[in-house]
Amino acid sequence: MSAEAVLLNVDKQGVATVTLNRADLHNALDDEAISLLAATLETLAEDNSVRAVVLTGNGISFSAGHDPDWLRRLSQFSASDLNRYAQQHARLLHTLDTLPQPTVARVQGSAFGLGVALVACCDIAIGASEALFSLSDVRFGQIPALAIPYLVRAIGERPTRRYCISAERFNAGKAKRLGLIHQVLENDELDAAVQHMLAQLLLNGPAAMRAAKHLVGEVGQQDITPQVIQRCIEHSLAVRMSDEGREGIQALIEMRKPSWLE
Repeated sequence: MSAEAVLLNVDKQGVATVTLNRADLHNALDDEAISLLAATLETLAEDNSVRAVVLTGNGISFSAGHDPDWLRRLSQFSASDLNRYAQQHARLLHTLDTLPQPTVARVQGSAFGLGVALVACCDIAIGASEALFSLSDVRFGQIPALAIPYLVRAIGERPTRRYCISAERFNAGKAKRLGLIHQVLENDELDAAVQHMLAQLLLNGPAAMRAAKHLVGEVGQQDITPQVIQRCIEHSLAVRMSDEGREGIQALIEMRKPSWLE
């Protein structure tokens, strides 16, 4: 890669912005870029000073998915090489999906294939009205297998089935109705909307947001059984008894800002 494929900036508030930086390729990713993105996210996951993560791209597209040149090379790979690449791909999506910090996808342009999966793995997605989305794998005799679990969770089984087998494009308005993105704005309004969301997140207890996100991931796909209820009670008590939990309640009682806002 002639330039760094992934850029990272962490501001003084602890907001990390991860930018896909292959604008000339519409931020299509090859194996090196995927590995770099996964490693960047893994580093952020271990950094407790990072309060929130924004994922975006340079240029007119969020991500066109896989780099065509990389796909051509991939077609010559052995089964073991293909398995190794699939594991790398899965690592990226799992890392983004389970990142402890809240994640915001700033979708400034179109997302295809892997790009759609990256959006689905983020907690909050804000998109430009001109963005288009597509899962076009079947047009090339492939399937978006690693993306499907995240898409089913984000938009539901039946819409996932439709768009994975039709490969049709859908616009930002449809993506919002499906639940893939949460807010649609004109391009010149995108940054303000992302900043507004970040301001909301930074008001909250960092550890509490991590705990809430973890609990949703743990129980979200389970039936509401006595065991699940007990796990929720345990999580609630652990957070309430933590230093941050005690500080938050004390600040409320004393009608002052909690320590994480000072």
